[in-house]
Formats: sequence, C-alpha cells, structure tokens
Amino acid sequence: MKSRHILKNRLFQGLFQALGTAGLVIVATSCAPKLTEKAESRQVPSAYNATSATDTTTSALVRWQEFFTDPYLKGLIDTALQNNQELNITRQEIEIARNEIRARKGEYLPFVGIGGRAELDKVGRYTVQGTTEENLDIKPGRTTPDPLSNFQLGAFANWEVDIWHRLRNARKAAVSRYLASVEGRNFMVTNLIAEIANSYFELLALDNQLAIVEQNIKIQSDALEIVRLQMAAAKVTELAVLRFEAQVQHTRSLQFNLQQQIIEAENHLNYLVGRYPQHIVRNDQSLTNMSLPKVVAGLPAQLLNNRPDIRQAEQNLAANRLDVQVARASFYPSLSFTAGFGIQAFTPALLTALPESLLYGIGGDLVAPLVNRNGLKANYYSANARQAQAVYKYEQTLRLAYLEVANQVANIGNLEKSYQAKTKEVDALNQSVTIANMLFKSARADYMEVLLTQREALESRFDLIENRLQQMNAAVNVYRSLGGGWR
Repeated sequence: MKSRHILKNRLFQGLFQALGTAGLVIVATSCAPKLTEKAESRQVPSAYNATSATDTTTSALVRWQEFFTDPYLKGLIDTALQNNQELNITRQEIEIARNEIRARKGEYLPFVGIGGRAELDKVGRYTVQGTTEENLDIKPGRTTPDPLSNFQLGAFANWEVDIWHRLRNARKAAVSRYLASVEGRNFMVTNLIAEIANSYFELLALDNQLAIVEQNIKIQSDALEIVRLQMAAAKVTELAVLRFEAQVQHTRSLQFNLQQQIIEAENHLNYLVGRYPQHIVRNDQSLTNMSLPKVVAGLPAQLLNNRPDIRQAEQNLAANRLDVQVARASFYPSLSFTAGFGIQAFTPALLTALPESLLYGIGGDLVAPLVNRNGLKANYYSANARQAQAVYKYEQTLRLAYLEVANQVANIGNLEKSYQAKTKEVDALNQSVTIANMLFKSARADYMEVLLTQREALESRFDLIENRLQQMNAAVNVYRSLGGGWR
C-alpha cells in the first residue's frame, strides 16, 4: 500500500514538472502582435449656445410623471410602458443578454458530472486481444467472462485554468453588453414617452382645428344666407352667392380631412399603447390655453450620464475593448485538467469489491499555437477594428446628442417669438373679418374682400394652433434629448 502512494506522488510530481517545462517553452515562443488602442474623446462644449444658462439644474432628472401634468396623457404613457410590443421585445433581449453572462461565467468554473456506463464486448479468438486472453495464466474459478461485459459508475471533471483571464474578460464583455441592452431599453422608453406625448398633443391640435372649422362653417353658412337674401333683393348677383357657397364647401372639405386625420392619430396612439383602435379619452381644453412643460437644459457634460444612448455606446465600447483582450489571450497557452473517479468491474456484483474495482485518473494539457496563426491574427485585428468602430460610434452619439439639444433649445426661443407674432396676426384678422362683414352689409366692400379676409383668418388660426403644437413638441423633444423619461 505504501509503495502505491509513493507511485501516485511521483506521478503527480512528474505531471506538474512536465506541464511546467512545457509552459516555459510555450510562453517563450508565444506572443501577440502589437496594436495601438484608439482612445475616445469625451469633450463637449461648455454650453449649448451663447445665451444658454450654465446652471447644473436639468430636466433630465425629472420623472415623466412630474414633467407631464395632463392626467389623460400620463394614463396613456403608463399603459404603453406595460403593453408596447417593441418595448416588450427589448425586455426579452435584455433577458437573453443576462443569460449570456451566466453562460460565460460557467466557462471558467470547473465542470463536474456524474454518470454510469454498461457495455458488452466480444472479441475474436484469433485476434491479438483474444490470443492474449487465451494465454493468460488465470487461476481456476476466476476466468474472464466471454463475452466480456463492463459496468462503470463514477464522476468526472474538466477545468480550463483561466491563466490569461481570457474567460473572465469574455464574461466581463457579456456584462457590458447586458448593461448596454439595459441602456438601449431605457433609450427606447425615452423615445416612446416622447412619441406618445407628441402624438397626444397632435391629436389635441387636430381637435382644436376641427372646432375652428366647424365654427367657421356656421359663420360662413350664416353669411351665405345673408347673401341669398341680398340677391333676392337685387343687391348682389348670383356670382356672389356661388362664391360664398364654394367657400362653405371648401371649409366642409377641410372638416372631413381633419376628421380622417383624427382617426389616424387615435389609431397611431393606440398602436403605441399596445391595443386595438378605440376612442382616446383626452383633454378638451384649447391647446393655446395649455401651459407649456418647463424645460431646463443644464450643462452639455451632463449628457454623458443622462442620455441612455450615450451610456449604451459607452458600454458597447467597454465590451469591444474586452474582446480585444480575449483575442490577444488566444495567442498564449491554455492549461486544462481532466479527472475521473469511480468504480468499474465486469459484473455488477464486483463493483463493491474495493479497492480492486476502484478507478481514478487525472491529466493535464498545455497547448498554444505556434505555426500558422493567421486565423488568430485575423480575429485579433478584427476585434481591434470593432473597438475602433465603437470609439467612433461613441463620439458620433455624443455629438448628435449635443446637436439635438442645441437645436431644440434654440427652437423653443424662436417658436415663442413666432407665437407672439402669430397671436397678433390672428387678433388683427379676426377684427378685419368683423369689419369686412359690416362694410359688405352696407355695400361699402366687395364680397371678394369678405371671402379673402375669412380665408386668411381661418388659415391664421390654423397656423396659431400649429405653432402652439410645435412649442409643445419642442419642449417634449428637449426633454427626450436631455435623456429624461427613463428613470
């Protein structure tokens, strides 16, 4: 028994000595090509424009439940965050990325299994194995069965030692991609909330425009009746009646077009919410009387922490850099061990005959590529190129985010000035309509002046609603561009 232990110790010592010697030789001959890693630029301007504030307060930190005050809009957003199909698809992508982490983690941990085996083997007598068994000096009563069966129970294990952190870096890359998928979902939430808000305000604008059209149809119909009475009194010709009637029909055509646009806007909102078409319960208040959401831009440097797409690009960049390290480790030797332990006999009754039925084994492999490493070099160069692509993608995302905010901040100021000018235009045209009607009744103005003034007044009121809608959209777009809504 003592000699058996001595033999095992020598076996293990010889195994590790052999692996150590081979490792020194392989490491000395293994090397990876030198590459230059591209660094990303995180520099952004200190402000969005010359007149923007330098306060660190930003609307990006405001939760969407507080940014929007309309209860109907908040109900739509809340439903969409639960039912939107595109968002639910993204959630499953996150789950896939999370499972990838689990798979990568299992690669650098030992794999241990347990199993059994049963087989039956009949060899020819006139073969090397058959002749050997026939000439063996076996004691009476202990002959080898023919055919020979074999039964085995045991455990086995294999483990690749992560010397160069190739497997751990692969797991870290999977973690970074998982975090990138989470940020991608956050970016989708931000865009979804903004799209629902913009669509909702568009629906309100269409409602307001439809109300204006219906009001104008009534006014124009009343004017048409007056013109008909004047024609009966020979004060105007039939041409005036026809022109007034054409104006009424033109406005009714606008009414039907707006009704169709309202249906399509409702259906689009229902699609975003994740349900089949139905009536959208909404605010009946005039869009011009609704207060604009207050937006504070903050500093451009805050985009790095608040914009989900920038954070997503940053995580993808980290993952690609880890991929380069994984590809570099492929040039170095890999060390792996295999081991087995169990019992084996040619009849089940002898499986418990210990230690004769006991079996065990251990082995180690140290392997590294030495010749024809073109495939490894190609993967290494490709990983470095993808890392450079990720750098450019990060910088591109950062610049685009800055431009989006800068454009929308400037847009808010210009739209406010435009809205004030348009309000004065509407007031002036409304007064001109009243005056034109009075002059026409007293035969001091031509009917064409009345029709032209009415059309200009209608268009100006439409433009005023459109301008207000643009203001609403600009506020929502700044909120989205700053990275608000996903928290």
